[in-house]
Amino acid sequence: MAFELITVEADPKLGEDYVLLTLNNPAKRNALSAPMMRELLTAFNRISDTGALGVTLAANGVVFSAGHDFADMAGTDLRSARELLSLCTEMMSAIADMDQVVIARVHALATAAGCQLVASCDLAVAAQSAAFATPGGKGGLFCHTPMVAVGRNVGRKRAVELALTGDPIDAATAAEWGLINRAVPDEELLDATAELLRRATRGSAYSKSLGKRTFYAQIELPIDQAYRHAVEMMAAATQTADAQEGIGSFLEKRRPSWVNR
Repeated sequence: MAFELITVEADPKLGEDYVLLTLNNPAKRNALSAPMMRELLTAFNRISDTGALGVTLAANGVVFSAGHDFADMAGTDLRSARELLSLCTEMMSAIADMDQVVIARVHALATAAGCQLVASCDLAVAAQSAAFATPGGKGGLFCHTPMVAVGRNVGRKRAVELALTGDPIDAATAAEWGLINRAVPDEELLDATAELLRRATRGSAYSKSLGKRTFYAQIELPIDQAYRHAVEMMAAATQTADAQEGIGSFLEKRRPSWVNR
């Protein structure tokens, strides 16, 4: 895949079955401009249609992502602003819609929509020197849309603190609050991210894709509706070849052979 603002390649840490997607506009602090978001949306959709097992989302430069490019918003009219933010929402939502596991590998500061991007990934590992912020609370444009994803990762009081103060939190705090899975020493970031993605992609890829979709569908529902949805999905899943293979291999004490259907 050829892009101008991102790169997409086989993951050198994990091999051909995994994709490394890298934000690659360090001169602009990897700002999520409209062109970059369109490239990300295209990449997510294309990868979803492949047999890849997982995706690592990384970035080049001294900042992971500074969030929206204010050049896209300066002097904008209401219609254009709505279209820009709708594009951002579509791009972020594409991550949950993918069959693959998507993990953010955060080496540096992630702010505003950049923080939203990390929160939108299935998993996230950060270097201890990384930091996270939704700085709109300090300025004139509140981080309304970033808080949709951030607020679904951290507790309400913590989300509101992040939003109102705009102050950054370090990686250790982000892990404690649930924004990321773990913070690791900077020199261990690549290995730790690869290891978590490797463990998260064991087993049947088909089963995992059904599970990921079910999780995101039920997690915001009232508990009775969530159970109804999950019961139907799990009952249907028992009829898949991989479910029966997993059950059979457990009972027969042998290694499973997945067919991904």
